[in-house]
Parts: sequence; C-alpha cells; structure tokens
Amino acid sequence: MKLSFNARNVVVVLVIAGLLLLPVYSALSGKVFVLTLFTRIIIFALAAASLNLIMGYGGMMSFGHAAYLGIGGYAVGILAHEGIGSGFIQWPVALITSALFALVIGSLSLRTRGVYFIMITLAFAQMAYYVASGLSRYGGDDGLTIYKRSDFGGLINLSDRVQFYYVCLACLLGGVYLIWRIVNSRFGMVVQGVRSNEQRMQAIGFPAYRYRLVCFVISGTICGLAGALLANNTDFVSPAVMYWTRSGDLMVMVIFGGMGSLFGPVIGAIAFLLLEEFLSQFTEYWALIMGPLLLLIVLFARGGIMGILGRFSRG
Repeated sequence: MKLSFNARNVVVVLVIAGLLLLPVYSALSGKVFVLTLFTRIIIFALAAASLNLIMGYGGMMSFGHAAYLGIGGYAVGILAHEGIGSGFIQWPVALITSALFALVIGSLSLRTRGVYFIMITLAFAQMAYYVASGLSRYGGDDGLTIYKRSDFGGLINLSDRVQFYYVCLACLLGGVYLIWRIVNSRFGMVVQGVRSNEQRMQAIGFPAYRYRLVCFVISGTICGLAGALLANNTDFVSPAVMYWTRSGDLMVMVIFGGMGSLFGPVIGAIAFLLLEEFLSQFTEYWALIMGPLLLLIVLFARGGIMGILGRFSRG
C-alpha cells in the first residue's frame, strides 16, 4: 500500500494512533467512559466499513444492513443462553449465519435494480426484525441478556475492558485491510466495473451477478462479526438493533465519512457517534440538530469528510 503525504493520510494516521493509545489516556485520566464509548464506535465503524464495500465500491444501496448486526448478535446470545459459551463456536456460527442470510437476500435482491433493490433489502431486514421479536424463548421484544461474554479458553479475557477494546480495534483494522485487498484485487476491480457499466462488463465475459453476490455475502459476513462484538459489548441483544433506522444510521456514517473511500466510514462513524453523544447531553431532540448538519454535508461537501480533506490536499 503506497502512502503519500497529504491531508487525508495524515488524518488517517492520527486517528489510528489515537485509537491505539486511547486505553492509555483512559487509564491515566481515569475516564473509563471514554474507553466504553470508543469501543462502541469501533464496532459500528466495522459495520459501516462492511456496508461501504457494497455501497461505496459496488453501488449496492442496501437498506437492510443492520440485519447482520442482529443476526451476529443473536447467534452469540442464543448459544450463550443454551449453555454454549465458547467464542470458538459462537463467533464462527455468527459469521456463517450472517453469510447464509446475506446469500439468501443477495440471490433475490441482486436480480433487481434501483429502488426495488433497496426495498427488498429493507423488507428482508424487517422480516428478520419481526422474527427476532417473536422469539419468546429468547426475550422477544424485550431482548436477550447475555450473562457471560464469549470464552476463548483463557487466551483473551473479553470481560477486561482494555483487552476487549483491542480485540474490537484489531477486528476493525483487519476488516479495513481485508476490504482494501478486495477492492484492489481483480475481483474488486470487476465489482467496481459492474457498478460503472454492468452491460459492458457482461459483454466482455464477466458474470456480473456472481461477482456482486460474492461481494454482498462478504459484506454481510463482516457485519455479522460486528454484531458478535456488539453483543459482547452490551451483554445484551434485542430486535431493535435490526430495525431499519439502524441501517439508516450505518448509511449516514458511510456518506458522512466518504462513500467509496477506504477509511471514510471509520471517520464517519467516529464523527457521527461523537456528535450524537455530545448533542444528547444538551437535548433529547439531538436528531433535529444532527439532521441539518448532515444535510449540509450532503449538499456542500461531496465525498464527505474524506472528500473535504482531499480538496485540501489538492489545494
């Protein structure tokens, strides 16, 4: 990966360094809440990065991406409820279940385009939401409490805040690296080519549907990992995490940070959730303030925060 010295890369390096050193700051200052807040931010940044893979690079505007958060979370929660506490079982099940659900959704929705694709992904996510709400054995609408975090046989203690934070950060950085490798591979180039001109890519011999479907499944699997982390972070999982508004939040994070840029969703998740936390301290109607801010970004800052930094670099 070749890096050049510009505003965007400087900000990315500073953000990564800040995230790596955050537990040190939390320990020295005694502000435990900062570590808790950024653990949550990192998890949602991973989910946003997975959405960016299909939305930013693949041109697939999925409005049901939060379903994989819930599926990954429920896989962990249900297995824990049934007495299976091993992370070596819980996490692979979360990934496989999310991948299978993405395969089903993708195989149907990718046969459509535009608003039809958006509505089908939304419909499947809402279906998953109502199924989870009907699971009375696992809490139904009230959600499911997880009394013990995933156990990795003493290798990692997820009950330790610092260790869990670094596990989440490692998953985020690993996820971003995987997405970078995918985007810059032959496979990723074909997916981006299909986004630009599907008919032309099919004419030269590429099976566009298959490429898009594999990309869709990879994205859902990564988001399922974020769901497993989220369940361990909150010690709780509920159908609310799959509701369509959560998918909207993920889309806003991607657009806010910079759709189609590698680190944009991470910056977007940090900015969005910090703004939410800051504004909510002053008013419960923080969304009324957040809305116009996001509207200004969309209207006057094409490419989001990373786009603004890119224009500074060229200037």
